[in-house]
Amino acid sequence: MEWSDLKVFLAIARAGTLGAAARALGQTQPTMGRRLRALEQAVGQALFQRTSDGFVLTAEGAAVLAHAERIEEEAIAFARRLAGQGGTLEGMLRISASDWFGARVLAPILAGFTRAHPGIVVELVTDARLFSLARREADLVVRIRPFDEPEVVQRRLTHVPYALYAAAGTPPPAGDGAGCGLVTMDTAFETMPDVGWLTRMLPRARIAFRSNNREAQARACAAGAGLAVLPRPLGDAEPGLQRLDLGEAPPGRDVWIGFHRDLRRLARLRALLDAMVEGVAG
Repeated sequence: MEWSDLKVFLAIARAGTLGAAARALGQTQPTMGRRLRALEQAVGQALFQRTSDGFVLTAEGAAVLAHAERIEEEAIAFARRLAGQGGTLEGMLRISASDWFGARVLAPILAGFTRAHPGIVVELVTDARLFSLARREADLVVRIRPFDEPEVVQRRLTHVPYALYAAAGTPPPAGDGAGCGLVTMDTAFETMPDVGWLTRMLPRARIAFRSNNREAQARACAAGAGLAVLPRPLGDAEPGLQRLDLGEAPPGRDVWIGFHRDLRRLARLRALLDAMVEGVAG
């Protein structure tokens, strides 16, 4: 059994379908199917039960999963340790950040960095899910809450102020917000501080539009869907929006950046981190 076969097995176990696993590994679905069949023939066991909803681990597959994850941890730790010794400003760096922060704040900084260091390829992934630094899903992760993993080196990158916005020309809401529409986060993120502030300040306003994407919220707000609490770097730059003052500012958020401690001596990562800290401060 080879490590490449275990990578296929792990991808299918995590994704649940051949198609999703193939996309995760950058392979075709038929190739994934052939490699899985070859792996099952090699171990002499069916590792998955094929169902209408996807692939479900058999008892034998669950036993293999525990061993495969331990092997994966060791392989990734070995790769991290080797990568962490890199002293040249060449290679790839993968950064994870939220959609609006990646597009509005980081993209211009990263563009300047790649012009200054043409040997480095920067990959920016904007996704709501948290990427794993331990599994090298990303080299640098930017997020709005501190990291609690002991192997992560972190620092506060910046503090982002938030404000209440409306489409240009919209009068301020009266009193408790009766008759106003609100543009806010979807229900999976309804415990975020700005959501609580908005419903507290305007308790009788109705929810008109929800999205986990801040860019989508800004566009909906500018189009007249309702009032929205947005990060000021996004809201101030969005055409067609005006800031409203209710006498109390919405809570802002600290932005944190983290990387695995095994990469702390990686020259290209240190250079990028310095550029991001300088760029955000500027």
